[in-house]
Amino acid sequence: MSLQLLENKQIGDLNKEQSELVENIKEDTQRLLKITSELLNMTQVESGSIQLNKMRTSVNEVIEYAVNTVKSAAEQKSIQIEILSPNDSTILADKEKTAWVITNLLSNAIRYADENSTIKIKIEEALNNKIEISVTDQGQGILPEYIDKIFDRYYRVTGTHKDGTGLGLSISKEFIETQGGSISVKSEYGVGSTFVVSLEGES
Repeated sequence: MSLQLLENKQIGDLNKEQSELVENIKEDTQRLLKITSELLNMTQVESGSIQLNKMRTSVNEVIEYAVNTVKSAAEQKSIQIEILSPNDSTILADKEKTAWVITNLLSNAIRYADENSTIKIKIEEALNNKIEISVTDQGQGILPEYIDKIFDRYYRVTGTHKDGTGLGLSISKEFIETQGGSISVKSEYGVGSTFVVSLEGES
């Protein structure tokens, strides 16, 4: 609220240096909130007390929430987010936790993607009444020797210098598998990565 008041022109205009300081505070605050959220979620995972509220959920609503959450970060790098959805599929899932996972995947994609690139979100019907949500970036990709480790707790890909706790993908895996779904990744180093979340569709 204090940051919002500082940005409110009715209270008074900020000079360039003050505006930059406010923006830095906003970024630090968002980073702290993200870390706190991850630690709270990891507490659920470690205690085995993940509470699920599975219900009929619109995939498009989940995607819309996630895209809106990362919109500012994408704009800062001039990254376009393209959504490929032939129709509004429905899944039986915990809406909040699924949205958290997709938001995390998009945040990672933006973090590692090149400026002025495109991130694609694709929704497809798969076998056995599954709905697949894929997030594809045009980033640096992941070397083959690290693919099997990226869902490990606290693991961060060697050679990268990006901020992060190494918890996001581990929590995402737990949240999706607890719902009876799966999460996987395909990557080509120097080209980009695709993360795929598969969840039960509504018959």
